[in-house]
Amino acid sequence: MSIHIVLHILVPVIVAHLFYKEQWRQAVLIMILTMLVDLDHLLANPIYDPGRCSIGFHPLHTIPAIGIYILLFALPLITGSGKGKDKTLPAKNMLHLMGLGLLIHMALDGIDCLF
Repeated sequence: MSIHIVLHILVPVIVAHLFYKEQWRQAVLIMILTMLVDLDHLLANPIYDPGRCSIGFHPLHTIPAIGIYILLFALPLITGSGKGKDKTLPAKNMLHLMGLGLLIHMALDGIDCLF
């Protein structure tokens, strides 16, 4: 297993433990599920190319898509967190975590483009 794949799991776990302590399990699950964004790799030929930069190449790794991920992350913060009294995550927080997971994913994929 490459370090790249490990980071896609490890970074969300670390972020969840640091910033979402009470709901870290739910936060990790949501952020790791955002790795499904890599399904757009199935549209490429070849599907996997270790030398290819994903950012800007795959449809869900483009600048417009990343703009949507920024909105998913930021809008719940701007409109209020909607924190519930129980330990479940409100829908606003889920959107926020989806955006965060996707942005973490894009950042990690972007690192690959530097080398």
